[in-house]
Amino acid sequence: MAASLTTPALPPTDALGNPLSVTDRDSLRLIDDLVLGFIRCEARAANLALAAHEDEHPYVQACHAALQMFAESRDAASNAQPFIARAQARAAQANARERRFIAAVAAWVAGDLRGAIRLHEEQAQEFPRDLLSLKLGQYHCFNLGDCAGMLRLALAAQPQAADVPQWHGMLAFGYEQCHLMRRAEAAARQAVAMARREPWAHHALAHVMLTEGRLREGLAFMQDVSETWTGLNSFMLTHNWWHLALFLIDLDRGDKALAVYDQHCWGVVKAYSQDQIGAVSLLARLELAGVDVGARWQDVGAHLAPRTQDHVLPFLDLQYLYGLARAGRPEADTLLAHIEAHAPHAPQATRAAWQRVCVPAAHGLLAHARGRHAAAADALGTALPRLIEIGGSHAQRDLFGQIWLDALVRSGRRASLATAQDLLQQQRNGQPESRRLARQLRTVYRGLGLPEALAHPVA
Repeated sequence: MAASLTTPALPPTDALGNPLSVTDRDSLRLIDDLVLGFIRCEARAANLALAAHEDEHPYVQACHAALQMFAESRDAASNAQPFIARAQARAAQANARERRFIAAVAAWVAGDLRGAIRLHEEQAQEFPRDLLSLKLGQYHCFNLGDCAGMLRLALAAQPQAADVPQWHGMLAFGYEQCHLMRRAEAAARQAVAMARREPWAHHALAHVMLTEGRLREGLAFMQDVSETWTGLNSFMLTHNWWHLALFLIDLDRGDKALAVYDQHCWGVVKAYSQDQIGAVSLLARLELAGVDVGARWQDVGAHLAPRTQDHVLPFLDLQYLYGLARAGRPEADTLLAHIEAHAPHAPQATRAAWQRVCVPAAHGLLAHARGRHAAAADALGTALPRLIEIGGSHAQRDLFGQIWLDALVRSGRRASLATAQDLLQQQRNGQPESRRLARQLRTVYRGLGLPEALAHPVA
């Protein structure tokens, strides 16, 4: 009788083919939820944290730690610490790829974002299909204003991940943040051609169209694909609607943008940092465009009140501060004092941004919210040349530029109006469809004693 032959079991991999030393079946399923959910911006990425399931495997524990950190709250690092400590204690049980991921998450928990990025770059070189690691590295680069790093990470996965639509979306956003618009658009459209339901690519293309002043086209595109925004995490859902609202604001359809705010941008997860700053940013832009937002600041302010000691990222704190001030809450002064106290002791990777950008910008934002426009113009003018250091996207940071321009115009100083004309006219030249910019320019030209008709392009 011939001996029976058995095929040895293949080692487990995640959904993208990356080697795993995890063996628990439930853990493997939840890891795939995290991997695919994270790169697809889906709510299922959090299933591992929500499941009544325990696995002491070090990679699983590191994934738990990462999910805790995504809360972007004052308690996130302390909540993540027990998980990453268990992961580090058992790291010898993990394979090389998993150990590097554990080390990268540990650096993140410790506040060493530069160290985390280095490890994610190494991972991208050795395991280019580890898109969980790659996107996490892009997230850190984004928060440090390192646009080139975002692009470098994405390019490291080419061509090994070119069959994954979400990789093209990651590449598109890296290109866009580096102002490489044609490459960004091509990558985003490739992603959408491969998977129409690719919200990160939708987001990247919205950036391109907004930057290039293609407002009607951008609005039509985002409206068309919005039907696919199901099952997403609250950030991606609210943020893509936020982008759609920006097109509406520039097209002078403030009532429609306000409806988008009410129906899609505020109210999904009101306690979450990204939902909160999206609400602050959109309400501020609506007001700057002349839209009455009613009592909406009060609801947002109530949810921002616990944020006075967070200091996770300067980009977040500045928007918390402005929202608190516009809501008329005393916590705005408390947060300003805490920002000033925190800045000299911030983690090394972000200390300069806290000290040289966040502190003056915070003073400027508080002054603007309280109608002290000359002081706001001076303080924000100090911060704006280095604003990229606080992270966020070009479109998101534009809020601070818009507030500064409003302060310049309202300051009543002729020199400030001249500065506003110089900046607004350049923006208007690049966005001839923008009715918002045309209206603001008419005000500036009127203040300068020049014909308002100059705000409109010559046919």
